[in-house]
Amino acid sequence: MKRALLLIDLQNDFCEGGALAVAQGDATINIANLAIAACRHANIPVVASQDWHPADHRSFAVNSAAEVWTTGELDGLPQVWWPVHCVQHQPGAAFHPELNSAAIDFTVYKGEDPAIDSYSAFFDNGKRAATPLHDWLKQQQISHLIVMGLATDYCVKFSVLDALALGYQVMLLADGCRGVNMQPEDSQQAIEQMQQAGAEIQTLAQVVSSLQFTL
Repeated sequence: MKRALLLIDLQNDFCEGGALAVAQGDATINIANLAIAACRHANIPVVASQDWHPADHRSFAVNSAAEVWTTGELDGLPQVWWPVHCVQHQPGAAFHPELNSAAIDFTVYKGEDPAIDSYSAFFDNGKRAATPLHDWLKQQQISHLIVMGLATDYCVKFSVLDALALGYQVMLLADGCRGVNMQPEDSQQAIEQMQQAGAEIQTLAQVVSSLQFTL
């Protein structure tokens, strides 16, 4: 069994003061750093995704003549119209400054196609194109993923569901996630959906204990 830690979108725009700030998003950073330390101790690689949108991305409300936070359709798929966020090479797209990003072994960029959104770290929302993540994990002979990040009800959920569909065993580090929660119950429903699909729900303490590492 070979494992990897997958950090989802721990970027400035999803944290306090960001363009698409998730409530308590900053709280994930310390948990991520503790998880990174434990995984490093156990020789487990660390992988991260970054939302990486061109400025003309059509999921941005302003580019689709839509109101932010409303829903519609983009390229034949249901779409939430988002504020402009995580624009390539802009400060909002950078990893949170307190994240131990130097410990990341591989970074995958997603959402680069302006015509379609991409929540999952593995595929765009229509599964029309894949990121390099699955190929990299296969090359490293990874079979098990520990997943955490932002946001529970979008990018984390879709990444976990895709990982399970691809045959990975997935452990969700639940206290290392925070959600957008357009509806108050969205994050809890997302966790239940991931669990029903086969993800194991764990806390940081449980994961660290399983790695025989002392915080």
